[in-house]
Amino acid sequence: MSSGQFRYGPWDGGPDPLASPFSATDAMDEMSRQILEGRTPREALESLLRRGMPNRRGLDDLRRAIERRRREARSRGRLDGTLEEVRRLLDTAVGQERAALFPDPADEARMREAELDALPSDPARAVRELADYDWRSPQARETYEQISDLLRREVLDAQFRGMKQALQGASSEDMARVREMVRELNELLEADARGEDAQGRFDEFMRRNGEFFPENPRNLDELVDVLARRAAAAARLLAGLTPQQRQELADLMSTAMEDMGLATEMSRLSQALRSARPGLDWGGRSRGRGRGRFSDAMTGEEPLGLGDATSALEELAELDDLAASLSQDYPGASLDDVDPEAVERALGRSAVDDLRNLQQIERELERQGFVTRRAGALELTPRAVRRIGESALARIFREVAARGRGDHSLTDAGSAGDLLGTSRRWQFGDTQPIDVVRTVRNAVLRGGPPGRGRRIRLAVDDFEVAETERRTSAAVCLLVDLSYSMALRGTWGVAKSTALALHTLVATRFPQDKVHIVGFSDYARELRPVELAGLDSEMVQGTNLQHALLIAGRLLRRYPDSEPVIMVVTDGEPTAHLQRNGTPSFSWPPLPETLELTLAEVDRLTRRGVTINVFMLDDEPRLVRFVEEMARRNGGRVLSPDPSALGSYVIRDYLRSRGSRRVAR
Repeated sequence: MSSGQFRYGPWDGGPDPLASPFSATDAMDEMSRQILEGRTPREALESLLRRGMPNRRGLDDLRRAIERRRREARSRGRLDGTLEEVRRLLDTAVGQERAALFPDPADEARMREAELDALPSDPARAVRELADYDWRSPQARETYEQISDLLRREVLDAQFRGMKQALQGASSEDMARVREMVRELNELLEADARGEDAQGRFDEFMRRNGEFFPENPRNLDELVDVLARRAAAAARLLAGLTPQQRQELADLMSTAMEDMGLATEMSRLSQALRSARPGLDWGGRSRGRGRGRFSDAMTGEEPLGLGDATSALEELAELDDLAASLSQDYPGASLDDVDPEAVERALGRSAVDDLRNLQQIERELERQGFVTRRAGALELTPRAVRRIGESALARIFREVAARGRGDHSLTDAGSAGDLLGTSRRWQFGDTQPIDVVRTVRNAVLRGGPPGRGRRIRLAVDDFEVAETERRTSAAVCLLVDLSYSMALRGTWGVAKSTALALHTLVATRFPQDKVHIVGFSDYARELRPVELAGLDSEMVQGTNLQHALLIAGRLLRRYPDSEPVIMVVTDGEPTAHLQRNGTPSFSWPPLPETLELTLAEVDRLTRRGVTINVFMLDDEPRLVRFVEEMARRNGGRVLSPDPSALGSYVIRDYLRSRGSRRVAR
């Protein structure tokens, strides 16, 4: 392509050129839904990878496609096709020989018939005994020779893919080349096992024998992988047969290799491959989770030859390994473990593109500043928490609007409220809007009316600001129950979502207000938004509201000029308190001391003018009595919302309290 010139052609695979570019914000929004339901960032990312993105397949889709391929491979046929074909040819040859002997009245013909009658039922022994038989019928001799040719090709095809077709009608010279190839291959593997640099020998080996390896391996490791996987599949094939079938087929293979003069070399090759790849399944164990052996997996009716059956089992083994890597349910799992070439072989090029998109998600989330890793753990960044909080807030406002309670969206923020119609001189630090008309008027009065070519120049003393209604600032502490009962009742997710939404609302639309989030179970502690977003409910016993109120009181002391408000979200009565040594004491039913110490904190905060509003997520009688006693002592409100509507209740309560805190300026 030169400047201004383009060439067009058919799309030959690869990433869709018309697909929208990857957006980390879209991935973050998908994760936000999971996080707001109470999941940790790691769980949310894993869920995203399993489900995929819009118009992008996820791991579950790829695994379902792999399972379809496994069913197809299992339905190809039975594993005993070679035995069945040998028996058929053997019966045909014997039948043809009997037909030739029947018209002959001579005793020799009867002796031959007796010899045929005495053949063992084991096809391997029968084939071996007929090796020196002097066939009367030319057709029977030809049929018997087909058995030898079939076994040679099937045995070699079980180790070297494609040999069955390549050696059809092979001459003695062709078989000599095969023997020489196997001998050279064994020497190459033994040299590599001794630690010698075998790359040069490999290149020379492939130059002479490349036609025997359609996989076209690029180095010795790839060659060993190809041969070992196929040899292991052949071993599993034998292990999957019945003991009688296994013995019969092993004897037939042994006879064929002896006839080819390859018995020793093939045994050397098998040992070298097992030593090089001991981690493969060589027929000693079942593969897959909860699955039977491969013999049980093959469900088709069509008998498969030894080479085709080996190929089917080799493919099943690769599909099993691929399904395991896509499951990502093993220690240290990573999408980088998934082999793109195996994915392409199994599912095509589009599946590789889907895999690369999934691998890109975590990298892009980290590169674009949404997630980071600390000590190996996935953590959200402040940027991600802001976006999650905005998502939570938008969801709550939609719920509020759907309930017909009005629109809380604001077009202004900060200390500026409704205009009062008056203005005053600007002072350093003012945040009110500039009164443009009065400011220009002051400049004109100071410098006189402008003439031709004369400009109005503004001075600092000219500026005036419009006076607005001002709201006093508030300091809010949201106390969120982290005890395991919240997860059991399914309320932890909405509590987390509510806390993030409230923090985002205050930080973005009411910056003069302050908000702190305190989580409590057996202990209480202040939670940063980043920590809260990545937090899971705690599997501990105890609802230490006393400690949470104590921490909230310390935080509110930092803002003596702000109106203090505490909001408590809980689903249970206090069951823990701090002892004098600082350790928590838990008891259920709660001890009188726990209730007394908690109410003492309520009284202490009430004397300081702190309002405590409680959002009950359960109607257990003891909880109701305790909360009503808190409200009686403090004067705060008690709300019992449906857990799914908790967010809208908390946000409305905060906005309602702001509406009552207005002074004119």
